[in-house]
Order: sequence, then C-alpha cells, then structure tokens
Amino acid sequence: MKLRFLFAFLALTLLPATLPAQTAETSGKPFVVEYYYKAKWGYADEFLQLFKKNHYPLLKKQVEMGRMLKVWMDQPRYHTTEDGRWDYRVTIVFKNSTVANEPFDEDAIKKQLWPDQATYLKEEQRRFEILLSHWDLPVRTMDLDGK
Repeated sequence: MKLRFLFAFLALTLLPATLPAQTAETSGKPFVVEYYYKAKWGYADEFLQLFKKNHYPLLKKQVEMGRMLKVWMDQPRYHTTEDGRWDYRVTIVFKNSTVANEPFDEDAIKKQLWPDQATYLKEEQRRFEILLSHWDLPVRTMDLDGK
C-alpha cells in the first residue's frame, strides 16, 4: 500500500517535469475549438433563434476584443444516425491556446449587451433546456505534407 502511494506521489510530482513546455511558437498559434449542439427533435430552429439572440453577440464581442479571431456555425446538410446526430457546430478560432484556456469573465459583457438580465437568463435557460447534448472538441490541423 505504501509503495503504491509512493509511486502515485512520484508520478504526480515528476510527470509535469517530463512534459515538454509550451513554447512561444505553439502558444502564438491560433487555437481552434468546435462546439457541438444536439437539440431535442423539433427544437433546432428555436435553439438557433436563441443562440443568435443571446450567445452569438457575446462571441462577436470577443472577436472585436481580439480574444477570438473568427466564429462561424455549420449545420449538416443531411441526417445521420441518432447517436451521431448533431444540429449545429460552432467553430471558434481563439487567438492562441493561452487565451482560450485562461479564465475570462464574461459577466460585464453580458450585462452590457443584455441590460434586462432576467429575460436574458430565462432565454439562456430555455436554450439549454431544449438541448439533448453539447460537447466541445479542440481540434488541430494536420500538415499532411510535412513530417
């Protein structure tokens, strides 16, 4: 038991030292995350309406601020099986991985964009009530011609 504890302690304390440090080159590159939304059947249009009203302006503001470089939404042209179905994919290109992962307080922007916070919060609650699932997927572009 003590030996297992010792191995766990060493792994947790020494592992970070063995991982490569993030260089300025990698932290300076854009960082892309895809956000997938799967609405309950029949509610995808309502979700889109609420997203465009109550979330997209927040994302656009962050593009204006320089935190994000670009934001867009995709929708599948055809349907898939229910287990693989998603209704909307929002892709956000952050300035870099540091910006994407550091804490960011959106509350001041939300209060500026939506002074009627009671309505805003009620509509955001509705937007998430009609979701079946939501997941985030950081992605990277592969250089197929490089090493």
